[in-house]
Amino acid sequence: MFAALILAIHIPIILFNVIGLAIIPIGARRGWQFVHAPLWRLVHLASWTIVALQAVLGRACFLTDWQSALEGGPNTAEPLIMRWVDGVIYWPLPIWAFGLIYLLAFSYALALLWLVPLALCE
Repeated sequence: MFAALILAIHIPIILFNVIGLAIIPIGARRGWQFVHAPLWRLVHLASWTIVALQAVLGRACFLTDWQSALEGGPNTAEPLIMRWVDGVIYWPLPIWAFGLIYLLAFSYALALLWLVPLALCE
């Protein structure tokens, strides 16, 4: 039950991180003001910073670690939807590959601060 709760927390964070990378430039082109909001953008960048730092240090996301520990290992019988979601978000790649992917995504999120500036004064 707690592993499912962690997964339910993890999914929106993943969506926030990934969708944010697309929404920011799309929103800038379409004139959406919220993509310039400092709080939203800095939280997005901070989230990517945590993800990239963990991966560069050779560690899995702490939410992934917690979920895995609560599941009791790979032989635990999970509900079908949980197995499907796990298959979508947990790829069987070496940690260095995640480090590279997350570092590139973080670099892009950082570049978006320059490409789509924050609205410091309104």
